[in-house]
Amino acid sequence: MTDIPAQFKDSPELLSEAGFANSNIWYHGTSSALLGSIQAYGLKRSGDKAMKQAAKQTMATIGNSYTETIEPVFLTQSKELAYYWAAQAVRDRGVRVEGDEQPAILELQLPEELNKLVKPDVGAMSLLLIQEGEAYLAHVAGIYQAKGLPVPDIDLRSADRMEYLNKLGMAYIDKDISLEHIQFLSA
Repeated sequence: MTDIPAQFKDSPELLSEAGFANSNIWYHGTSSALLGSIQAYGLKRSGDKAMKQAAKQTMATIGNSYTETIEPVFLTQSKELAYYWAAQAVRDRGVRVEGDEQPAILELQLPEELNKLVKPDVGAMSLLLIQEGEAYLAHVAGIYQAKGLPVPDIDLRSADRMEYLNKLGMAYIDKDISLEHIQFLSA
């Protein structure tokens, strides 16, 4: 389980048997190495150019082609879950990109027209079926247990799409987010 700094532990306020509460405030976890770019351009879909370039070079080295895709901006309603994903981003980048990076959390306060575009991340089902996803599910289970709530028992293949949002805190928006809606939270 990832060690979450105390100031990001918001599950006591957000979590109930129904899952994580939703509002127009969302969080995104990333690496501190990307903050300069985000401060300059906002939060862009598929914004980690260094990781895309590293993947492209790896594929070229082994003789395969690489087709870049545009991924949405992944969100969660919990700072605690965003920190988990930020730590994951730092670990992933550490394999391919040198540097001293730290987890970073962005708070997005979305106006109603953007908030309506936030969707449950049902596509995460494929992620959750691999080891990386199993670690996330274990992390979420730990949060529920710490709150004294039953761990969600979700059949990932047949779950209602809202369970990905409410029970697992997994959402996305397929739009770039301008800087005016972003607040940088410090660890």
